[in-house]
Amino acid sequence: MTHQIRPLDDQDEPALLRDQFRQLLRYRALLAGGVVAGLLGGGFLALSGDDTYTATGEVQVRSATADPFSTGASADKGINIGSERQTAVSDTVGDLAAGALLKKGDDVTARKLLTGLQVTNPPNTLTLRFSYTGASPEQARDRAEALANAYLAHRKARTQESIDNMANGYRAQLEPLEEKRDLLEERTGVDAADDVSSARANIIVSISELSRKISELKALDTTPGYLNKKPVAPTEPAGAGLPLLLGLGAVVGLALGLLLSWVRLVFDPAVRSPRELVRSLGAPLLGTLPRERAANGTLLAIGRSGSRLAEEYRAVAFRLAYDPSFADSRRLLVTAPRGDNAAASAAAVNLAAAFAEMGRDVLLVEADLRTPSLARDLGPAAHEVRPPRWAAEEGDRSWPAGGRCNVDVPGSGAFALVAGTTADNVPRALTAASVARIVAEADRPGAVVIVLAPPVLSYADAVALVDRVEGVMIVCDPRETHRSDLERIREIIGASGGQVLGALLHTGRGGPGRVERRARSGRRRGGGGPGVPALEADAPEITGNPDETMGLRSFTLPGARR
Repeated sequence: MTHQIRPLDDQDEPALLRDQFRQLLRYRALLAGGVVAGLLGGGFLALSGDDTYTATGEVQVRSATADPFSTGASADKGINIGSERQTAVSDTVGDLAAGALLKKGDDVTARKLLTGLQVTNPPNTLTLRFSYTGASPEQARDRAEALANAYLAHRKARTQESIDNMANGYRAQLEPLEEKRDLLEERTGVDAADDVSSARANIIVSISELSRKISELKALDTTPGYLNKKPVAPTEPAGAGLPLLLGLGAVVGLALGLLLSWVRLVFDPAVRSPRELVRSLGAPLLGTLPRERAANGTLLAIGRSGSRLAEEYRAVAFRLAYDPSFADSRRLLVTAPRGDNAAASAAAVNLAAAFAEMGRDVLLVEADLRTPSLARDLGPAAHEVRPPRWAAEEGDRSWPAGGRCNVDVPGSGAFALVAGTTADNVPRALTAASVARIVAEADRPGAVVIVLAPPVLSYADAVALVDRVEGVMIVCDPRETHRSDLERIREIIGASGGQVLGALLHTGRGGPGRVERRARSGRRRGGGGPGVPALEADAPEITGNPDETMGLRSFTLPGARR
């Protein structure tokens, strides 16, 4: 039983998240910088701040009661714990505590005293927790205890004041009743009427009730609460220690690094992933070259045993061999977007060697007539052979008919190389009839023609060859290639009648001869390097403008394959 394979969805959220996370990890310097900044900030806060100490005391609040042991007595009767918290941090309590501390030699104002106080209430309790943060353990203990005691004293005074006010009110009601009682007692001896006796009895009852209430108020237990936990001097500073601050700093720094990496990723014009490269170029990814140092200063990786780079080139060659677009014409144009062409040169040489291993008759044409270097970089592996018969009959000794080399690939065979030479007029040389005849050799059975061209966005040389070599392979470093460059390459190649077969990625590999080739090419451009002939005075100036050869491109070449 077979199951249908679901294609990869571009909007698959897990895949997109993994891809974005991998892209963020590209900016390791920003991530490391954020972590280092967080660690430095945490260490600075831990070492630069003064040590503070916190002492804590707990006060259980209770209301005034006549008999706390009676059945059904409620301890929280009339207590609003939220209001009590506000009272504990009031200026009145602060003034009382400041006065008590002044007697002990601690001269502090009430406002400054209250700045270090924090009063909290544990859930479902009638307990107030007094926490005071001071500069020393003894100061924190003394001030926490003074504030707790001041709160209890203030609450007791407030309760006693309420009792006195109520008692005074009862007394104010009692005085006229007593006067009236005395008046009735005087009349009792003169007139013993029943109504006088009844009024006197009612007054006595009222006087007794008021006296009872006054007695009950005086008998109330006015204890405001208990200091259940007396503040003690702390032994360690309060707040986060150095390890905790360093940990928090590392976490905050990592978050900052991720944020900076994300911002850098949003504004990064370079290709951020293979999926984005394929979308921008409109062609598949043929392969990714692993990092490997070249041996003995040669470009050839094919022929070295155990070479991962050689295996990747072989895989790309096999993929191209079975590509219908390439199999029909067997012509391949290898180029880079812009900048250095060393990676494209290495790819062209090794793909030629890989096709030679497959038994193909391979011809590698170096169409870089501005800085030709393949014959020199291949060294002893390339040896000159006779030019083709048609070139000998016509007596044409100019490029590309003038000379041809065979390149030996150890254990894999050989391929032919038409090395580039410096030309006075590059556009005219690239549009010559001999170029069409060279490229037409791919029409022979089993033949493959690979053309190496300068960067397509630096010069129009590659565009001038697209009508003869329809299949184009782009060799680029995704970290240095912009998405807009790939889109422009796709438009240019498509408008010129060609097709981008795919992209080959490399990761900035620098072979042993790369710096030397760059130096030699720089001397050649400037002219006057030792042993390197300078360009003639009438040679075209190399400006890197793609428009400089487009106007000279010929579309009606005799014998050219359209």
